Amino acid sequence: MNLRGILAIYKFEMARTLRTLGQSIASPVISTVLYFIVFGSAIGSRMQAIEGVPYGAFIVPGLIMLTVLGQSVSNASFGIYFPRFTGTIYEILSAPLSFIEIVIGYVGAAASKSIIIGLVVLLTARLFVPIQVAHPLWMIFFLVFTSVTFSLLGFIIGIWADGFEKLQLIPLLIITPLTFLGGSFYSIHMLPEFWQKLSLLNPVVYLVSGFRWSFYEQGDVSLSISVAMILGFMALCLLIICWIFKTGYRLRK
Repeated sequence: MNLRGILAIYKFEMARTLRTLGQSIASPVISTVLYFIVFGSAIGSRMQAIEGVPYGAFIVPGLIMLTVLGQSVSNASFGIYFPRFTGTIYEILSAPLSFIEIVIGYVGAAASKSIIIGLVVLLTARLFVPIQVAHPLWMIFFLVFTSVTFSLLGFIIGIWADGFEKLQLIPLLIITPLTFLGGSFYSIHMLPEFWQKLSLLNPVVYLVSGFRWSFYEQGDVSLSISVAMILGFMALCLLIICWIFKTGYRLRK
């Protein structure tokens, strides 16, 4: 394992991240405040507690997942797309690095930033509502594995995209709607039976449910299913990345 090569990629990506850290942190903090003003105050004051959890506290895990998913995809996709756009990707491919080491460097940096921002959102939310994490280790597990998994997805998108417009296509048209419809701001048990069953086709439901369980020991699906889904999705992303490097898809002209 070429640790020096991995660290070089990781440091380069994190240095680029740190240059815009102010706006990177300011954006989710402002978004969190707005969500609590709209959902927590305007709507939450008119809603009863959901499964014994005040609505303002109930939406915190979903709000963190919404931010983490978006940040993971955008950070990783731009991180690998920019070298392709400038042509420096060939220098990376010709370096004494395996594709696993390249992926660890880029995905590790993207996931690190997402985890930091997720924790910032959590700390911001605590200014508005009292939050108790029932299972901190499970909370860290879902935060880390969600960040890594969707950073892998962003890495795939960054290789697939042939223009800056496509970098935003899947996050805007697929991931964001799935997150909003994945129980981020409500329990799917509040829906009619047909829509409950339909919601189970949404993979984000399992991520939000597992993450919310780590806070309040309540979720829309069982913890084991949530864990299996996130590990299965990670394995699928890894298989696709292996295929990309094996075939050279969009890496070689």
